[in-house]
Amino acid sequence: MRHLVRQWAVWCAGCAAALCLAAEPAPIPVTIYADAGYPPYSFVEAGEAAGIYTRIMRQAFARMPKYQVTIEPVPWKRGLAFIESGRGLAIYPPYYRPQERPWMRPYSEPVLEETLVVMCRDEVLAQPRPVWPDDYFGLVVGSNSGYLGVGDKFRAAVTRGKVAYEEAGTSQQNIMKLLAGRIDCYVNDRLSILWEYNRLRLRGGLANDHSGALREGTVISSEHGFLGFTATDGGRFSFKEQFLAEFNAVIRKMRSSGEITAIVDDFLKGR
Repeated sequence: MRHLVRQWAVWCAGCAAALCLAAEPAPIPVTIYADAGYPPYSFVEAGEAAGIYTRIMRQAFARMPKYQVTIEPVPWKRGLAFIESGRGLAIYPPYYRPQERPWMRPYSEPVLEETLVVMCRDEVLAQPRPVWPDDYFGLVVGSNSGYLGVGDKFRAAVTRGKVAYEEAGTSQQNIMKLLAGRIDCYVNDRLSILWEYNRLRLRGGLANDHSGALREGTVISSEHGFLGFTATDGGRFSFKEQFLAEFNAVIRKMRSSGEITAIVDDFLKGR
């Protein structure tokens, strides 16, 4: 009799465990788009998403077990088009631009601070140019495609013909244009410019010895990168608000613990 009771208890326990497993919902599949051409922050390496933001995002998503997150790197303009049309849930790392991108909201907690600078060839800075954009009138200034960090005053100066403006797809392309004299200055994040320049130099990608050929003109501003969500999905991503809330909570903990700073330091040291 005791044997039968024991078997019954084991059977009941097994059924209860099976019911619990059946009741546990499967993780929600989520695709997050990443800028494929913004090193060292977000780019493609060996066919996979890489960069400082990508490391931060992977650590954050690993702590969100309700979701099975896939990071898909895409050209920046294409990724923005996915968000604008409501076909994509979110992309990183946009700056906060609610007026220029009314279809992108909400934004996450700020993930990382970046410093925007004007980098020029040495001869362009033979005279000091501390004031942006006035001191750069008459020059040819480049930036990455779809980049909005140049500011409203600069865009107005371009419209008035005070300064010429050119876009290229990647930081590497802009640096090569800068070194070749096709543009006078390049606007982007300081670390992004220096990191890509050093990679070119170490790989022998520079035609001549250009050491010292680039110099920082002035700091334009500091910006934060975010995870930006679509506002035009029409309810397609019903889990959006909950996903954002969980992501924000994880990012706040990572920032307060110093983990984000450690991720940046490790990446720059090649670890």
